[in-house]
Amino acid sequence: MNTNETIAMYGKYVMPTYTKYPLAISRGKGSRVWDNEGKEYLDFFPGWGVGGLGHNHSVVVKAIKKQAGKLIHIANNYYHDGQALLAKELISQSFSGKVFFCNSGAEANEGAIKLARKFGNSNNPQRNEIITMGESFHGRTIATATATGQKRIGQGFEPLLPGFTTVPFNDLAALKAAITPKTVAIMLEPIQGEGGVRIADKTYLAAVRTLCDEKNILLIFDEIQTGMGRTGEMFCYKNLGVTPDILTLAKSLGGGFPIGAFIAKAEIADTLQPGTHGSTFAGSPLACAAALATFEAIEKGKLLEKAEHMGAYLMKKLNALKKKHAVIREVRGVGLMVGVELTVEGKKIYEECLKSGLLINCTQAVVLRIMPPLIVKKKEIDQAIAILDEAFTRCT
Repeated sequence: MNTNETIAMYGKYVMPTYTKYPLAISRGKGSRVWDNEGKEYLDFFPGWGVGGLGHNHSVVVKAIKKQAGKLIHIANNYYHDGQALLAKELISQSFSGKVFFCNSGAEANEGAIKLARKFGNSNNPQRNEIITMGESFHGRTIATATATGQKRIGQGFEPLLPGFTTVPFNDLAALKAAITPKTVAIMLEPIQGEGGVRIADKTYLAAVRTLCDEKNILLIFDEIQTGMGRTGEMFCYKNLGVTPDILTLAKSLGGGFPIGAFIAKAEIADTLQPGTHGSTFAGSPLACAAALATFEAIEKGKLLEKAEHMGAYLMKKLNALKKKHAVIREVRGVGLMVGVELTVEGKKIYEECLKSGLLINCTQAVVLRIMPPLIVKKKEIDQAIAILDEAFTRCT
């Protein structure tokens, strides 16, 4: 089909839950995608961060093809090797504990919330409140929309879930003031993605960890977007030097294939017993094969080091643009997760980049979010910078 035919069918048959632009993508490879008419685009925001390895990484494609020919799905009351091996890999890459598998970031955060409440209620039936951060984003289920520190996400879906308090990000005094005897957990993103690529201060995080230890409060890190090498470490908490009690993952965990997970420290993991939580499709043989292949691709390609190196190169180039274009207020980021904050709304810049063959994102109205895959090349960064330069020149 051509693009207009695809768009017409969406209008007739698909619920309009996403803001869409007139682009129908038919295939992808590495850092690039092609539309229905064959036009090529440089994808510097692949799948909202899902494409950490880029599109159709050969190691992941091979693993999916091989596993699909053997076994796609089984019920979770049986065992399979892939889930055992993937859980072992996740623990070896993070901290001592156990893993629950699911299908998405919202599911991972939902499970972390349930674990925290079960943990609190097992000691004190009144201890079930969770503190989250302003401008955070944790998902679109009722629980995760409530946890999200952006009111617009929950608007129209009231009544939302009770038991959540939101405080300003990076504000220790506000956090301390919000803690009550009912507080069981503090939940935050080490880097707020949807919130505008806002980075947690190391001193702040260390103080939050100390506070949690003193008051027996669980610390939950949402690394749905920052995990799997995005920041130059396998998980962003390693960049910031603070280990959580619960870690949530999804997006690029499966190299493009849907899979989520949350890891809990050993002393709290067994709080969830048979019958307390579950997910029909979670941790399938096919999903686990894709995730194991993702770890393999990261290791073989030395992609953690590459993310750090290419991230520094991208920041250097963007800071050079900042000197040239007065509308750029700030460039911030870690590894290949970068935000460019503007003094004007970024929609026109985004749209101009789209026309010129560069896919990025605009969040919080004024922040361009740039997250190329870990396999990105210098020449591709140079190409993206040239398109951005032209877009700023034309639109500002």
